[in-house]
Amino acid sequence: MERHLVSVLTAATPLGSPAPFGPATPFGLAAPLGSGAPFGTVVVLTVAAAAAGAAAGALTRRWLAGLRRGADVPSPWCELATALLWSVPVLWWSLGALPGVLVPLLLGLGWLGVAGSAVDLRHRRLPNALTLPALPLVLALLVPLGADAVLRGVAGAALLAAAHAVVHLVAPAAMGAGDVKLAAPVGAALAGPSWAALPAGAALALVLTGLLAAAGLAGRRWDRCASVPHGPSMLAAAWAVVLFAAGSAGLAGTG
Repeated sequence: MERHLVSVLTAATPLGSPAPFGPATPFGLAAPLGSGAPFGTVVVLTVAAAAAGAAAGALTRRWLAGLRRGADVPSPWCELATALLWSVPVLWWSLGALPGVLVPLLLGLGWLGVAGSAVDLRHRRLPNALTLPALPLVLALLVPLGADAVLRGVAGAALLAAAHAVVHLVAPAAMGAGDVKLAAPVGAALAGPSWAALPAGAALALVLTGLLAAAGLAGRRWDRCASVPHGPSMLAAAWAVVLFAAGSAGLAGTG
């Protein structure tokens, strides 16, 4: 039954690179073969990724503070968050649960998520120095997935940015211009691996923003008229959907 369901789902999505991976997965990617690396190698790779993430987080925190409209982020939030978001994809990949071509994209999304969320949550803004270079960065990280993925990324960026632009024009207080600019790289990151990830990520972002608003009201940090930052939810949703979709498909493919 599971193999039949997988074959039905893959028929509606574009196929990724065939080698060195195994059967096609529900999100259009090829699943990694084998059961993963030896335990010692898994530990070394995961720890190395966490250490590299912590170092990148420290550099990010200093970079944010040095921007023209500097963003002060207390230590060690950037370090811990980036270490976590870098170690998880490497762990999944080393266990054979994640196609290696997605690891650079997830590392880039992890870094962007930490930097963007730190500024948006603390200062309610998304600097151009972060949002504008993010789209070419994400498109470059889609190159290992193939030309079709890059083209889907371009189209996904246009679609999600256009949708957010409409909301911004109708209700500027509900969605800032920074969210519109951020929607482009997020749309590219979601649509690149698979079209199915784009609506899933957009829907999850709305749910996360609602939960964030409820938590802010419950904790009396915001009032009912305050705007809720949407950037962190978009970034978290993109990272989670790409990781979960590919990871789940990869586990199914190795079984």
